[in-house]
Amino acid sequence: MSNTTIILFDDKRREHLLPLTFTRPVADIRIGILTIKEKWEQVMETSCGYLTVDYLSKKFTTGSAGSNILLINGGVIPSSELANQIKNLELNSALTHKGAVIAARTASIPALEAILPQLFTSCIEIEEPLFQVERPWDIFSKNGIALEKDFELITKGRKSAPISKTNQVIRPERVFIEHGATVECAILNASTGPIYIAKDAEIMEGSIVRGPFSLGEHSALKMGAKIYGPTTIGPHSKVGGEVNNSVIFGFSNKAHDGFLGNSVLGEWCNLGADTNNSNLKNNYAPVKLWDYPTERFANTGLQFCGLIMGDHSKCGINTMFNTGTVVGVSANIFGSGFPRNFIPSFSWGGAHGFEVYTMPKVLQTVKIVLSRRGLELEQVDIDILAHIFEVTQKYRKF
Repeated sequence: MSNTTIILFDDKRREHLLPLTFTRPVADIRIGILTIKEKWEQVMETSCGYLTVDYLSKKFTTGSAGSNILLINGGVIPSSELANQIKNLELNSALTHKGAVIAARTASIPALEAILPQLFTSCIEIEEPLFQVERPWDIFSKNGIALEKDFELITKGRKSAPISKTNQVIRPERVFIEHGATVECAILNASTGPIYIAKDAEIMEGSIVRGPFSLGEHSALKMGAKIYGPTTIGPHSKVGGEVNNSVIFGFSNKAHDGFLGNSVLGEWCNLGADTNNSNLKNNYAPVKLWDYPTERFANTGLQFCGLIMGDHSKCGINTMFNTGTVVGVSANIFGSGFPRNFIPSFSWGGAHGFEVYTMPKVLQTVKIVLSRRGLELEQVDIDILAHIFEVTQKYRKF
């Protein structure tokens, strides 16, 4: 693949994956251990670029491209079989699935909206089911499968660091600890799925973990944490309390007691102590979740569905989120009672009412949060937040 440029492109599913894709291309979503982009880079053994909407393209670039380009749909999870089909594509040919372009080989980068079957001289329809991320709830509901696949991909042919004898371990052959990670006086049960602990991560004393589970680099499980159901915690995150079948992208904290279940948190989020979310309706009915393109609540078909929170959003201590709540980007939620099930981006308040969380206040907070990680807020990120503020204004009818 040395002469081939691989670019992961967004399609119409990006709109259905909001608010998580307000701040990233679809391929930058974490599911399993890795992001979708990182999975393709592992399978194709080369780096990948992004082809996304204009306001994100300055940060998420295509990279340098030659005249041999493989376009791959950023919402598709790779398999070795699919990767081989893509590698064998001829120039100006494409793989499609149910009318959507999955991959194509071109001599130049087309406009994003032009990536349609009719653009190519030949199309091969894939009949077998594909592993795809199309809606926010796919991220947690398909996380178990993704964790298993990533565990195999990352650990194949490698040996785990030794597991300390202070731990109680079930199925140790399904536990992989990278060198530099610290795990002491914990219970690790890999009988229900693999457990992966990344470099410089820490599981503190008294934590109970049932796989499948992944803990990212420089992340920590606080003392007495209870983790079960296929759960992913990305890099630079702190997690405590009870977590079930959830995905935390990274750089986010749920550091204290409280329940998080069947949920997805973006980056730079913070849940105050004793924050709880409901993941099951009292009448056991299927959960509905806010869908941005239709501007109405969509039926997930799931009995268990909790919280979807966009980047930079935060909530105060003892916050309660109702079943199937969607929180946009840079929302700040606090106070007693259940806030509404759809909280627009740049909202400030709670069940007692909301007002606009103005850009100057947002940027002030973001700068402080980033500085704690030794990072600076760059102009490209300011521009992205400013764009999101404008396009989400119609939802803030306070």
